[in-house]
Amino acid sequence: MSRDSNYDHHISIFSPQGRLYQMEYAFKAASSASGLTGVSLRGQNSCAVVTQKKIPDRLMDPKSVTHLFSITPSIGCLATGRIADCKSQVQRARYEAAEYKYKYGYTIPVHVLAKRIADIAQVNTQSASMRPLATVCILIGVDDEKGPQVFKVDCAGHFLPFFGTASGAKEQEAVNFLEKRVGDMKGYSADETVRTAIMCLGSVLGSDFRGNEIEVGMVEGKNGRFTVLTEEQVEAHLNAIADTDA
Repeated sequence: MSRDSNYDHHISIFSPQGRLYQMEYAFKAASSASGLTGVSLRGQNSCAVVTQKKIPDRLMDPKSVTHLFSITPSIGCLATGRIADCKSQVQRARYEAAEYKYKYGYTIPVHVLAKRIADIAQVNTQSASMRPLATVCILIGVDDEKGPQVFKVDCAGHFLPFFGTASGAKEQEAVNFLEKRVGDMKGYSADETVRTAIMCLGSVLGSDFRGNEIEVGMVEGKNGRFTVLTEEQVEAHLNAIADTDA
């Protein structure tokens, strides 16, 4: 038995090396529990999220299985990890967004919502009677002042803005793909943004998709709403990618 095995019984105990093992386990669960990979990036005036869609049971209604959620009409969320934890965090995010609009009279900005969700997640790391949520949230929206925004919030309470990011099982491979294109992202149109995200996901998974095997969400323009693309719209993007490759 390792010397550090006694330091993972509670979330509030540091090991002699300064590690919180329970948080490391939470990160592991958030990245691998669902087995899915999600990708997000922002373009000139839009941002998009793409993730796999796996139906665990053929008897289930496919419409009931999703990892893309609308927080407000203009802010979307991709949540990867344990689905029950994802839905709990999404519900809290919706509450915080509604509370903000009631208090101040306007829709919560993406960066403010990301900070609030991260603060709540961080509180769960402070007490032995709490459990961090095994989920990583990517929030997207187009801000009136700052333009397109992509924020990633993890289970420890970090929140950071990104030009492009990924979460889930193949996160590192997706990040490597996006890093090669980061210089061009600021000039991407809405279609280019969506297609680059789909190409990234296809590249790291090493497979071609059908329209019902991935989920795509996007926000376009300052007054844009978060929309989840239909299967037909996804197929149109996939065909455009195939034509480009050909």
